[in-house]
Amino acid sequence: MLAEKVFRAGFRKTVEEELKQRKMSVRELAKKAGIPLPTLYKALSGERDPRFSTVRRVIKALEPDVKFFIAVIAARFLLDELGVREVEIKGKTYRVKEYPSSTIEECIASAVRAEKDGALGIICAPILASIVEKAVDVPIVIMKPGSDVLKKALEHLARKIEETEAM
Repeated sequence: MLAEKVFRAGFRKTVEEELKQRKMSVRELAKKAGIPLPTLYKALSGERDPRFSTVRRVIKALEPDVKFFIAVIAARFLLDELGVREVEIKGKTYRVKEYPSSTIEECIASAVRAEKDGALGIICAPILASIVEKAVDVPIVIMKPGSDVLKKALEHLARKIEETEAM
């Protein structure tokens, strides 16, 4: 997979090899990927490190069948309830990849891993969003619990309180 090769061998080396192998010019790649030619030249010359969005566009242009995904970082019990592997939005299908995490440290590590794995964006808990946004360069969206989630938590807590009082 090209994305893995980019992260293993580096953007510049991987793209140069791919262009040579495909007999494609930098100009052709820039056009196909929708990237300004000067931006791509600077990234390939080593003058500037490419942004993650640039790397993603180049990979998508060179491997159009690769499905990128949306990452969801949450506790395992929440992910088990999610049960979604794909989601369709405006006629486009996105894979959903789960990153179970139970500590703040695990969440940050999961966010970095998700970005490296090719995540287009990350969904996480509100308390983590501001930290995760500083660690990665992909869009972050928070999971906002609905009233049904709060009601279930209140009922669960009430049962625990009753159990404790019964002792």
